[in-house]
Amino acid sequence: MAGSMFKLSVLLSLLSNLNLGLWPEAQKSLATFPPSCNSIECPSYDSIEVGNGYEVRLYNSSEWISTSPIQDISLVAATRTGFLQLFDYIQGKNKYAEKIEMTAPVLSQVQPSDGPFCESSFVVSFYVPKKNQAHPPPAEGLHVQKWKPTYVAVRQFSGFVSDYDVGEEAAALKASLAGTIWSAAIEKTRGTHRTSVYTVAQYNSPFEFDHRVNEIWMSFDLVE
Repeated sequence: MAGSMFKLSVLLSLLSNLNLGLWPEAQKSLATFPPSCNSIECPSYDSIEVGNGYEVRLYNSSEWISTSPIQDISLVAATRTGFLQLFDYIQGKNKYAEKIEMTAPVLSQVQPSDGPFCESSFVVSFYVPKKNQAHPPPAEGLHVQKWKPTYVAVRQFSGFVSDYDVGEEAAALKASLAGTIWSAAIEKTRGTHRTSVYTVAQYNSPFEFDHRVNEIWMSFDLVE
């Protein structure tokens, strides 16, 4: 019991502060390599382009376990709510009663509200380990997101994340992409599909004060 509570306190880390994870081979890109990915599994990707204030990556096909949309005015609070569900899931609260290894990143997909004091919609997702990718255990209240190869524009930033910081960093990523083919692809994808406006990827424990790595993601399709 004590061990589970310790894991929970460490993993709730993921909740109040948001960070990214990559495979070690991705370290050659501009991005700072998240130390957490030396110890837990992270999804693989290819770095397509490094620009001024952004990186474009192509993530491989993968499966994620996701919550239903959570309505809240705070990304930090919504992520905490969602991750509690995901923590129960990896601790064995699933159809197979199977314990699952922790991975990174935990993603919070954001659909902002129209007004300053209205609730936004958040979907919190857990990357399924390779061992479980073929058959992720189902669970009540959670669903599988199947990713095809996915392009993502990324902005990286450090420190502890607040709701205000996330909005500023998302705006900065959008500004850095302005005028690029990536910006056009993002807008076209949003016009074609109902997608999140941006996603926050988190990796670090709240007990880690140094070398914090946070990311804003904007995903898109790229059709020739």
